[in-house]
Amino acid sequence: MRIGFCGTMSVGKTTLVKALEKTGFFTNYDFRTERSKYLSSLGIPLNTDSTLKGQTIFLAERTSELILEKVVTDRTVLDVMAFTNNAKSISLVKAEMFEEYASLFLKEYDYMFYVSPKGVEIENNGIRETDEEYRHIIDRSIRSLLVKYGKNIRSLTTIEGSTEERVKTVINTIRADISLHNGSFFDIYK
Repeated sequence: MRIGFCGTMSVGKTTLVKALEKTGFFTNYDFRTERSKYLSSLGIPLNTDSTLKGQTIFLAERTSELILEKVVTDRTVLDVMAFTNNAKSISLVKAEMFEEYASLFLKEYDYMFYVSPKGVEIENNGIRETDEEYRHIIDRSIRSLLVKYGKNIRSLTTIEGSTEERVKTVINTIRADISLHNGSFFDIYK
């Protein structure tokens, strides 16, 4: 089962993935968290300064996770699409072509969770953008992409609240789906 979390920067996606790892609910899963610091250290520009080449590397990172059968990741292909659409150096035509190609991978997620920024303050980790307006722009872009491509996503749930509330929502969403299909976690997602 492939589980991805999408959302603008500094909404707690990485924190949530790390909390889910500690639950023991996801046995034998790979947990993938933020790689921006590493990619930035390679000289890949981020956020508004990103380039088509840079976003292609980010897309490759996200799609490489989709090769795994059991993965929980704090970023999705959809996030890459939103940042590409808002990069200053990427033309509208190139961004549209990139978006169309990247959208082909959305169906690979068994569960995608949109993590709302509601009630979450931006934390400066030294890498992420801390401009509140840019954060809102990316959030609007992600929500717009979810509307546009929602039909390509198998299961989409919005989550907000504390980390503990978010963990409960994720686990309860998956349990309800399993119950609906009258199977066990391992029967459905081998």
